[in-house]
Amino acid sequence: MKRTLSVNQVLQVRNDTLPLTGGWRECFGEIDRTGILFVYGPSTSGKSSAALCLAKELAQFGRVLYLSNEEGFRTSFQERLRRFTATDCGARIQFVCHETVGELIERLGKRRSADFVVIDSVQDSKILRSEYENLKRLSARKMFIFISRVEGRQPVGRLARQIKFDADLKVWVEGGRVISEGRYIGPVGHFDVLEEKAREYWSSNLHTSDDDE
Repeated sequence: MKRTLSVNQVLQVRNDTLPLTGGWRECFGEIDRTGILFVYGPSTSGKSSAALCLAKELAQFGRVLYLSNEEGFRTSFQERLRRFTATDCGARIQFVCHETVGELIERLGKRRSADFVVIDSVQDSKILRSEYENLKRLSARKMFIFISRVEGRQPVGRLARQIKFDADLKVWVEGGRVISEGRYIGPVGHFDVLEEKAREYWSSNLHTSDDDE
């Protein structure tokens, strides 16, 4: 039987956290270094842009691996790398495309493997439940960011819905804006990763809501 702790003792427990900066700090505040983040939203909402922008932020704190199974290394992906000046990170971000999750797990078993892993997307990576359980175990010492498509407001597929349920932080992306839905919410609770898109989208949305009233 484990020892119980008082309120003061619990508050004195030290967690390994990430002091995020800029818009990410405004959105999430300070988050744990390990665990599962689940990023989801409509098509063309800016999910992959959000994931790449977050990957660049995380590169300050360790090694990042971006698994680009949905888009590969197409011109659109290359343009996104330029837009977010990913070259600033040097070798701290590594990219791979069309890799199976089995191969990813093998890669993560090596010395000096990535601390943060972006899987874009759940659906295109064709993750088996047993593979997900392996990744979930690894999330005790690494961070996994899963990107998912949606139908309406729900992730596509039973496994994607399970990952959302398990996630420490759920992140909805709409109109170029990242919105924290989980346990970590910063002073603002959202971050416009695509500023022009977000300004046009949310301004239009606000006017529509006002008209409806």
